[in-house]
Amino acid sequence: MNKRIFCDVAITAVLLLGATALSFCFFHFGNKNLANITVIYILALILIALKTSGYFYGIGASLFCVAAVNYFFSYPYNVIDFSPAGYPVTFIGMLAISVITGTTTTTLKRQRQAIAEREKALFEAEQEKLRANLLRAVSHDLRTPLTTIIGSSSSYLENYPDLTEEERTELIANIKEDSEWLLNMVENLLTVTRIREDSADKVKKSSEVVEEVVSEAILRLQKRIPQVRIRVTMPNDFLMLPMDPTLIEQVLINLIENASVHSGSREPVDLIIKETKDLVSFVVRDYGNGIDPQLLPHIFEGKHHTAVTADGHRGIGIGLSICQTIIQAHGGEISAANHAGGAEFIFTLPKEKENENYV
Repeated sequence: MNKRIFCDVAITAVLLLGATALSFCFFHFGNKNLANITVIYILALILIALKTSGYFYGIGASLFCVAAVNYFFSYPYNVIDFSPAGYPVTFIGMLAISVITGTTTTTLKRQRQAIAEREKALFEAEQEKLRANLLRAVSHDLRTPLTTIIGSSSSYLENYPDLTEEERTELIANIKEDSEWLLNMVENLLTVTRIREDSADKVKKSSEVVEEVVSEAILRLQKRIPQVRIRVTMPNDFLMLPMDPTLIEQVLINLIENASVHSGSREPVDLIIKETKDLVSFVVRDYGNGIDPQLLPHIFEGKHHTAVTADGHRGIGIGLSICQTIIQAHGGEISAANHAGGAEFIFTLPKEKENENYV
């Protein structure tokens, strides 16, 4: 509180001294018309009302301005004399300007504060919603593969002598598949934690080559799923975008893995990159069963978790919710739709603005 008062006093003093110095320059080296001097002080009053809090500083400054005009710039000079006609009008005018400007700016400040508080409340509500979805997903999604891993490993250890080589291989394959699924889940959870630590909508971005980010995402996915097939189409032009490359790689991995594993298609997944004036769009398109129309409006909410597809694979419930969080944190948009031959996910990233610097 004391710091705020000190700042307001300092601002008022600096603006009044500056207006007085400028008035002296006009008066001694230019036009001695009092109207010009009055305008300078009125501008100072408006700035004081804008930069300070409350009405006290504006009213006090208006008293000083009237006295300064009378003492320094009105004949007889260096004497306070309010007898000449017009001074009461000048005083009332400056006081009215100060009060009106102070009232207006105070109202605007309160409105801005209310808007800021409402935005903060909405942001906290969104974070709470994401946290609740994550807790629901984690409570179920982690328990299911862990139960399967424990059951498969117990069967392997307890019945090893009685198992055929084919049955042993199947149990180990099940353990490997569930372990990889768990690893992907942990990566997604770490991604969300990282975004939350960076205050969600403020991720650390740097200019990255789009082709390199896409290549790295595909290489990471192929280590996890060697049989995945991806067909990439992108402009021949050299593309650079402001992004957090690790997070965008995670989005591409999640979307391409969903399209490859859960679509029920044997066709390669298409990754189509298009450039427009202000943004770059990424389309992940499969040629499979498509998305249930009832799920489309809620597909990014993370509620339809651990859905088992026809091929026996589990869908990662929070994966799409995390994709949406990452893209929104980059200032982009993401959507899902069905096309004639399957489903597609589209996300956009804005291009780097002029004179904008990234870490």
